[in-house]
Amino acid sequence: MFKLSPRVLVYLAGGVLSAAIDLGAMHLLMAGGMPTIPATTLAFVAGLLFNYTYHARVTFRAGGANAAPAGASFARYLCVVALGYAVTIALVAAGEALLGSPMAGKLVALPATAALGYVLGKIWIFV
Repeated sequence: MFKLSPRVLVYLAGGVLSAAIDLGAMHLLMAGGMPTIPATTLAFVAGLLFNYTYHARVTFRAGGANAAPAGASFARYLCVVALGYAVTIALVAAGEALLGSPMAGKLVALPATAALGYVLGKIWIFV
């Protein structure tokens, strides 16, 4: 049987909260008349700020004696975010073009970027 480690479960909880912020903000911005790409971008930024703070303080508890300085870990985090952002925008655009639903693309992007973020967070961002 497959068993998730406690750290993965904490990571997933933070991801669910980040996703709720991201999806909720995107929905509200688009419902308010903002075009898809700017709404996706602003929602993504809101989610990422929460996500970094949560994972630095809770999931990976950065700040120990061997931890990288906060600025360095945030810079690495932003590199991973840039990759996740590119994937997200591509999938949102594909969802809108192919299915008439940018949210469908967003829902596909979330697990892909979550897996990437966990692996790189564990081995590169918060070390």
